[in-house]
Amino acid sequence: QVQLVESGGGLVKPGGSLRLSCAASGSIFSIYTMGWYRQAPGKQRELVASITRGGSTNYEDSVKGRFTISRDNAKNTVHLQMNSLKPEDTAVYYCMSNIQPGPSKTLNSYWGQGTQVTVSS
Repeated sequence: QVQLVESGGGLVKPGGSLRLSCAASGSIFSIYTMGWYRQAPGKQRELVASITRGGSTNYEDSVKGRFTISRDNAKNTVHLQMNSLKPEDTAVYYCMSNIQPGPSKTLNSYWGQGTQVTVSS
């Protein structure tokens, strides 16, 4: 069974920084695309950033130049460095990973439990 656990959320002032981390564990044969999503009160869940196994990245327009996604394939981890945070970044952030749990198993999307990020003065 695959598990994703996020950490690093918290309360910061506008202009501050946070680093989110997500570790995958359990039955893992291969990890493909990993990403971070967020859901703010009254809004739909949206993709913040994604990264392929080979390192290609994609960012939501509002976070370009401020956030950086990275991964360590040897450690099965993905990170999101968030700089110059704004109040509108406030949301629950979720880690997502497309994982094949075994050589004869179907590729599935797995989600973490979420971590709260609050940006307020």
